[in-house]
Amino acid sequence: MLKQIEISAKLEQDYKIVSNIRGHQVIVDQPPAGGGKNEGPSPLEFASLSLAACVITIGQIIARQKRIMLRNMEVRVVAEIETDVYMGKNKSERPGFIGYKVFTKIDADLSDEEKQALLEEIDSRCPISENLQHFTPVSLVLEA
Repeated sequence: MLKQIEISAKLEQDYKIVSNIRGHQVIVDQPPAGGGKNEGPSPLEFASLSLAACVITIGQIIARQKRIMLRNMEVRVVAEIETDVYMGKNKSERPGFIGYKVFTKIDADLSDEEKQALLEEIDSRCPISENLQHFTPVSLVLEA
C-alpha cells in the first residue's frame, strides 16, 4: 500500500519556522549562535530525531508482530556534519551528514544475540534509516 506524507512549513521570523502537522504545531529554530532564538530544535536535530523515533517505532511494530514483550527502548543518535559546506565556505565536500551512529538500549527478555538480530531487522524495515543509507530522489519545485 502506497502512503503519501505531506507537511507544510512557513518562515515566521529570522530562522523560526512553524509547521502544523496533523494538528500539532512544530517549531524549528536555530540556537542563538546560529542566528535563531532557540525556540525549537534545528532541522539537523529533527533529522536525527526522525531516525531515533523511526528505530523505536519499527522496534515496537516488530515486537508486537513477534509477541516480544518490549518493556522499553532508548535510542541516542550521534551525527556529524561539516558545517562549512552549508555555510558556503567549503564546496569540496558534500553538504549532508558524514555519518550517523545509533546507540540503542533494548529492555526485553532477549539474549544479546537476539537483541542484535532485532536491531538488524529494525534497520532493514526503518524507512528513515533506509533513506539515509541509500539514494532517494529529492526535487525542489518552485510554486507560484
